[in-house]
Amino acid sequence: MQEDICLFIEYLQIEKNCSQHTVLNYQLDIDDFVGFMKQQGLHQFAAVSYVHVRHYLTVLHEKRYARKTVARKVSTLRSFYRFLIREDRLEQNPFKTASLPKQTRRLPKFFYEEELEELFEVSNLNTPLGQRNQTLLELLYGTGIRVSECCELSLKDIDFTIETILVRGKGRKERYVPIGSFAVEAIKRYLQSGRKTLMKTKEHDKVFVNYKGDPLTDEGVRKVLKKLIESTSLTVNITPHMMRHTFATHLLNEGADLRAVQELLGHSQLSTTQIYTHVTKDRLQQLYRNFHPRA
Repeated sequence: MQEDICLFIEYLQIEKNCSQHTVLNYQLDIDDFVGFMKQQGLHQFAAVSYVHVRHYLTVLHEKRYARKTVARKVSTLRSFYRFLIREDRLEQNPFKTASLPKQTRRLPKFFYEEELEELFEVSNLNTPLGQRNQTLLELLYGTGIRVSECCELSLKDIDFTIETILVRGKGRKERYVPIGSFAVEAIKRYLQSGRKTLMKTKEHDKVFVNYKGDPLTDEGVRKVLKKLIESTSLTVNITPHMMRHTFATHLLNEGADLRAVQELLGHSQLSTTQIYTHVTKDRLQQLYRNFHPRA
């Protein structure tokens, strides 16, 4: 079984070009299922039947896993078995007909414009960290990029001539994303002053750095945003993905084309982008006043 797992991991890394984080999640899901197999006295993946799959789903339910987590585990194992069949190591996929738990679709959390205005006033632009923090805010909100894409951004990926950045997304897919005037101004100020001070003797080409001059991590960005929100009167929890939600929501509420937003976000499926087609209460009231005869 270990050989099968190693082959699949190599496939994810080389052929699928998955990120280290994605590969780790696949590995953990498969390891969890292998643990279940051992409890059932199963020592080969070929020995697993649909009955075992149903039993495994029952165990996950008893452990009170979230629906999203169960769906991910099933999807992982379905892909794993599909790979083994493709490599002629197995003949049947017991997860092929396993139904995924119905997902509860929540509206994405986002900031209103007046909330963002307060957030953008917090950073002290006379300090290196303040310049970096302001640039983070401007870039996350101005482009809608993921936190991992933000941390991977290199100096050579920024083109000030046409005001775009080259973003490497999931599966190493590349896309160009425009950056607005506020973000351009913040980036230039940070690169010319704050970043040079923070870098000290360090040498690398990552745009965002911590106070030691090392590349800023995903967790580092989350901590920065948390400190910024604590400096305001806002009581919401902030995450990098919330800035991404806000970017998409504001674009669509102002009439942007759904396909264009899909491309900017780097979504492979339009259905993923459609969750942002909700409208705010303010937008609903405005539409009602503008178009209803009795408004």
